[in-house]
Amino acid sequence: MTYCLAIKVNDGIVFASDTRTNAGVDQVSTYSKMYAFGIPGERSFVMLSAGNLATTQAVVNLVERDLAAADPERSLKTVDYMFDAAHYIGKLSCGVQAAHCEPAKEEGIKFDASFILGGQIGDSAPEIYLVYPEGNYIAASPTKPYLQIGETKYGKPILDRIIAGETSLEDAARCALVSLDSTMRSNLSVGPPVEIAIYRNNSLALDTPLTFDTDSPFYQAVQRSWNEGLNRVFDDLPRFDWESALRPVSRSGE
Repeated sequence: MTYCLAIKVNDGIVFASDTRTNAGVDQVSTYSKMYAFGIPGERSFVMLSAGNLATTQAVVNLVERDLAAADPERSLKTVDYMFDAAHYIGKLSCGVQAAHCEPAKEEGIKFDASFILGGQIGDSAPEIYLVYPEGNYIAASPTKPYLQIGETKYGKPILDRIIAGETSLEDAARCALVSLDSTMRSNLSVGPPVEIAIYRNNSLALDTPLTFDTDSPFYQAVQRSWNEGLNRVFDDLPRFDWESALRPVSRSGE
């Protein structure tokens, strides 16, 4: 399993992902699920992947092949709109599954893959799309300015409470980090290191991607502050009518 998300705010897009691909009893594997493509100054894309690793890697290889081709029929360097790019990724994914995975499906083995694709082409508005295993796709909206793939339920509540269009890119990145941390606490199949990338509107280039392991000082500081803050807020919740006027000892030890 995995957990990836993209958040679109007024100033740009934040991309985040874990790196765990296997969490067996005696084997834990990691692999980056974040890929950057583009032509500096002209177009910039980030793709996040979840699902069967062979399928996602085949799609990435095909994207890179088409970008390197001198005159490709279709590629991320020839599409005119972000929805065309999402359609292109969906078509590649379906082709990989049809060519290599259909025989295994008869035995109940799944080779599905989902993707989040975001970025900007020229002067058009930045967008993020979720591409389903079937090849169809949806875009983020003003009422839901984020998209998730993989193990989504544990990291969703903070996104719903915090993220809005006016949220800063830095706050969105911190929110994404807490969303990932909440998921890792509840599901062993999602694990570190975590990757964060920020795209600023009209830059047509990514900020330097960030990678955090559980022993990274910044990650530990965010985790500690979030945990302590939750405990303080919990301690301040209203008392029931039948409870003593004397407040109990704080969960945070205060």
